Amino acid sequence: MSEKTQPIEHLVRELEERAKELNCLYKIEDTLNKSEISLEEAFRVVVDTIPPGWQFPEITRVKLEHKGSIYTSEDFTESVWFQKTDIRVNEEVIGHISVYYTKPTRSFDEGPFLKEERKLLNTISERLGHFILHKDTFAFISELQEIRDVSTGNLKHKWQVVLDMLYKTDKPLFNTIIRKLLHNLCWQENKEAQQLLKDAGIEQKSESSDEGENIFDENKPLKKKSLDNDAFVQSVIRLADENLRDDEILNKLQKWIYEDKCSGLVKAVETLETSLNEISEALRKYFPLISNGELSPSIEKGLKVSLIRRFFTDQTEYISIAKEFVEISDFYELTDHIILPSKSYGKLGGKSAGMFLASKIIAKKARSSDKFKNIKIPKTWFIPSDGIMHFLHFNELEEVIEQKYKDIEEIRREYPHIVQIFKNSDFTPEFINGVSVALDDFGDCPLVVRSSSLLEDQFGAAFSGKYKSLFIANQGTKAERLTALLDAVSEVYASTFGPDPIEYRAERNL
Repeated sequence: MSEKTQPIEHLVRELEERAKELNCLYKIEDTLNKSEISLEEAFRVVVDTIPPGWQFPEITRVKLEHKGSIYTSEDFTESVWFQKTDIRVNEEVIGHISVYYTKPTRSFDEGPFLKEERKLLNTISERLGHFILHKDTFAFISELQEIRDVSTGNLKHKWQVVLDMLYKTDKPLFNTIIRKLLHNLCWQENKEAQQLLKDAGIEQKSESSDEGENIFDENKPLKKKSLDNDAFVQSVIRLADENLRDDEILNKLQKWIYEDKCSGLVKAVETLETSLNEISEALRKYFPLISNGELSPSIEKGLKVSLIRRFFTDQTEYISIAKEFVEISDFYELTDHIILPSKSYGKLGGKSAGMFLASKIIAKKARSSDKFKNIKIPKTWFIPSDGIMHFLHFNELEEVIEQKYKDIEEIRREYPHIVQIFKNSDFTPEFINGVSVALDDFGDCPLVVRSSSLLEDQFGAAFSGKYKSLFIANQGTKAERLTALLDAVSEVYASTFGPDPIEYRAERNL
């Protein structure tokens, strides 16, 4: 039977297996999010949590290796039936996780293991890599903090030790800090620093031109100069020593090192080619750093604006308001309630954007006014705008996109047929899995499935009542509730091609 035509009972059985895997991942995630937990404690939780997440827990054994130390699950024994993955930090392999079956079973996707178990194992190793990076980074930053807080001793020697350590372990960051020190001295109008910066840069005048012609206008390559030669570096360090206080230098080093560690999130969010999945992963990876440190106001504001653009809208009116009320942590929490298609580049739509911003405004106002404290925000899960395109491609329904170009009366005649086609189409197993997780989070309370078009509820175009909003009782078995919810989603998708929204869009040239 094909993947698209599996009966719902079979899908439910598969979802029960996925639920085990998700419980495993959630427990590990919850453990790794505890800032006070040690590496050893985290490793032991991981090796004890993995077996119940696999298909045959009673014969599953785990071994975790990290820099020469080995952690194993209870009654550990190796066998010929195993899968293994690397633990990496900054592309460097620092350990391994191996999962063994102590007895043979029938073959699945990877020997006796499911492809979903391989994906889960890779995800766990990736999470561990993030956790270890977080621990290493904060250990380093804590050392800087301790040095900064010392009131006695040779502070000059200590900040120079930090620079020396960076030179040996992270040359690009060392060069960045040297450049920042020089720029900082220039901003303080230090004449020697300004001359050093000028000497290290491209000459502005052509030596061969009597008329002082600007060499940037010439059609030949410019001569480059090395910015990391020893003389240049030592000159910057000497000028910093002579013109900046030792505690001031330590403060700057700590701030710049911290911001460098968070640069991966900035790059992910500000790169247009990055999918929502990758941004969500970057938020998960760097959130422990962001939540425990201080970003500069410029980086923090830039990140917030970029996140608003990627998740919601490019409308400047919305952004100018939202950036004053939302925090980076809000997007970290938001990603836990998004059903993401693979490689999603969509947004969450007008209604989602409005609800999100309203909830943040209410939360902020509630801190200072009792009027807002009892306002409830409905629990919500989101599907990005390109979810409908994944649905169309999966069911080979691309031709319905042409509906919006037909005569309005023809659209009215064909719309009931379009609804039936959508309600008889299938969703990807990945999407069904995400909806199942959302359903578990909601429980058996009644639900409403609502549209959230990119054009909807924006400035100048409300689309009120143009798309479907469907109420479902959400009662019965898990299979029945899942079927009803998926059916409602497909009908809301179909309403995109209804006569009213198409006519409304045409009237407003949208």
